[in-house]
Amino acid sequence: MFDSHYLPLINGEFTAFTEETFPATDATTGERLAVITRSGAAEVDAAVAAAKAAFPAWSATPAAERAKLLLKVADWLEENTERLVRIDAHDIGRTVFELPQDYRQAIGQYRFFASAISTHDGWNNVTPGGWAIAKREPLGVVGAIIPWNVPAIMVSFKLAPALAAGNTVVLKPDENASLSTLELAKYLAEIFPAGVVNVVPGFGEEAGAALTGNPDVAKLAFTGSTEVGRIIAHAGASRLVPVTLELGGKSPNIVFPDIDDIDAVVDNVTFAATFCNGQSCLAGTRLFLHDDIYDTFMEKLVTAFRSIRVGSPLDPETRLGSVVSPKQGERVLKYIETGKAEAKLITGGERVEVPGHEAGWFIAPTIFETTNDSTIAQEEIFGPVLSVIRWNDFDTMIEQANDIRYGLASGVYTSNLRNAMRTADRLQAGQVWVNQYVNLVDGSPFGGYKESGLGREVAKETLDAYTQLKSVMLAEQVPPPFYV
Repeated sequence: MFDSHYLPLINGEFTAFTEETFPATDATTGERLAVITRSGAAEVDAAVAAAKAAFPAWSATPAAERAKLLLKVADWLEENTERLVRIDAHDIGRTVFELPQDYRQAIGQYRFFASAISTHDGWNNVTPGGWAIAKREPLGVVGAIIPWNVPAIMVSFKLAPALAAGNTVVLKPDENASLSTLELAKYLAEIFPAGVVNVVPGFGEEAGAALTGNPDVAKLAFTGSTEVGRIIAHAGASRLVPVTLELGGKSPNIVFPDIDDIDAVVDNVTFAATFCNGQSCLAGTRLFLHDDIYDTFMEKLVTAFRSIRVGSPLDPETRLGSVVSPKQGERVLKYIETGKAEAKLITGGERVEVPGHEAGWFIAPTIFETTNDSTIAQEEIFGPVLSVIRWNDFDTMIEQANDIRYGLASGVYTSNLRNAMRTADRLQAGQVWVNQYVNLVDGSPFGGYKESGLGREVAKETLDAYTQLKSVMLAEQVPPPFYV
């Protein structure tokens, strides 16, 4: 399933200029899965140079030909989903139950942008004595940096639009989740011209810094924490190159008292807070629950949380695996201790031991009753921890839902159209999901307000961020003499 050693993909070849490596370890057993060459400035600079050299030919390749290759990537992922799911389960501790959805979404991205590029152009218009034309052109070398929580999705979010638009790419996966990306890189090296796609695994302070600072990178695309996003934004600003950022979140999930099926809403609220082991920037981690149904809903919600099966990510019956690393586990437990001091712990709140997986940091699904100004309600925990906030006044609830530095996603549960529309209109979030949390659809723009980022992904508008407009004015003839 794994190679013993993975190298960076540079100019169509797997090569490196250093003998330094870092281990890929099983998130739950601590077993070494493979070693990965630790890319630094030398590897990154070589990858950027290769991407720059490949750009003229790739950007001149007809969009239909670029689309064919993206469709091949989608087909390969579809054929290899089962194997890649198991790799990710080992690498990052997420369950084989939910990981297939990552690959379905990633496959959809490659197919969507393969189609979208065929209609992504500028405009033209007749002017007196000629034509005015605006044409879209690719930017050049894209430096893309992705996180560890959903590697298949993150790779597709960056590669699909960038390549469809005619850019070349240098991609840095996270050091905690490189294996499935490097497995994909083997296939990318087979089908794309040398230098079009380059993959440089490594650490942020080395490979990431070298990539963001390279003067030949024409665009930066980053998904990760807001704190690192600021660093990326400063790097882009210093060189005046465009930057897109998909950053953190602390999303409100709002339940109105008029819901028709309380059990179905409880199930979806539970999913919203715990999928991806709670390690998702768009997770619904602030639950605004109305007074009129509070006690009944909470009783069912606690039962649902306590019934979640925590265990080996490789067990198809497991619904919650381990967080990605000891560092992340300690971070989550520290927030839980803070919550115990300032809020009311309802259930969970501890590390769970799973036989045979003692190295894994399994966190019991956790619920706190709290207020919106508490630390655990305001800061992104990135673990299966839900803050429940009671509400009874609509305006106050909306004010609190928006009283956060983030604005990535949100949820609303109601059977009343007016409630849905007025809530969606007033929420300061890039996504509002009504009656189904994480209702992601190919072509629907995804991105955040406020400190949750800049730009939109997943949609046709994304192609605008990977291209620039050139105006061409065509006149029938040279105008009459002006100075004579």
